[in-house]
Amino acid sequence: MLKPDVGGAAEAMALALADAGLAPEAVGYVNAHGTATILNDSTESEALGRVFGERLGTLPVSSTKPIHGHTLGAAGAIEAVVTIRALEEGFVPPTINFLEADPACPIDCVANVGRKHAFDVALTNSFAFGGINASLAIGRAA
Repeated sequence: MLKPDVGGAAEAMALALADAGLAPEAVGYVNAHGTATILNDSTESEALGRVFGERLGTLPVSSTKPIHGHTLGAAGAIEAVVTIRALEEGFVPPTINFLEADPACPIDCVANVGRKHAFDVALTNSFAFGGINASLAIGRAA
């Protein structure tokens, strides 16, 4: 029940992109679920790899949970707001308190200091117990 599923997480992201009519190449930032647990982070990283392929190493990814905490049911809403603001500001928020990269997570982690980064589409992930996965593709208004 508590073990995350790579296939479900990858499918949530792929379906969010398909629903928005977007290719993975359109995404310029990912707000990861990123709970800083070995099982969750390695599973999410693998799922991101399935969706973004070799591009994953250059795609900015961060988790804002170290800043606001894991608020359980409210986490997805908070992270959606953070992702929208990141898109508006052209600034990717950091994963604070990041100590060292995990070789099982080959991502471009925005560690400890945010970064200016212009992008038009972001993806935000919320993965819960029992395989309840949600991903939102958020883009600029036309």
